[in-house]
Amino acid sequence: MTFLDLAKERYSERYFDSKPIEKKKLDLILEAGRIAPTGCNYQPQRVYVLQSEEAMKKAIGTKASLCGCPIALLVCYDRGEVWKNPRDRYFENYNCGEQDCSIVATNMMYEAEELGVHTLWIRGFDAQDVIDAFALPENHIPVMMLALGYPAENSHPAHLHNKRKPLKETVKFI
Repeated sequence: MTFLDLAKERYSERYFDSKPIEKKKLDLILEAGRIAPTGCNYQPQRVYVLQSEEAMKKAIGTKASLCGCPIALLVCYDRGEVWKNPRDRYFENYNCGEQDCSIVATNMMYEAEELGVHTLWIRGFDAQDVIDAFALPENHIPVMMLALGYPAENSHPAHLHNKRKPLKETVKFI
């Protein structure tokens, strides 16, 4: 399967089976995140593996919609280790922590898909609630959660999954 085939096949899973993810597969998913490119290779990502019943209840308590997944990855960055762009006049004090975490999460998302593990990108939570629920270190800034699991029997892509704008609407050659 080519990467484009994999990317087209992948969809946001909202119906997870309770079957646990094998440690070998989880390790490969985490390794895909570890090797992701980051700003100046600072590697500020901090990934918390939420797998205990207590951790999952805390995550749900933050209003994160986990859809019954057996494992969720909380992807944060360490603001003390993130690359900052001192030359950007438009975005004062810009740092690439959210970009780095997004790349890390995307790598993990596609590795999971290749392994038959489905994912759901989650950002519908209040960051302060997550910081409080998990007593995160002061420098760890939550960016998103990635729900992981096998699809349930009634799993299917959302009705808009295959609806994409044509390239001419999203790409400009200058």
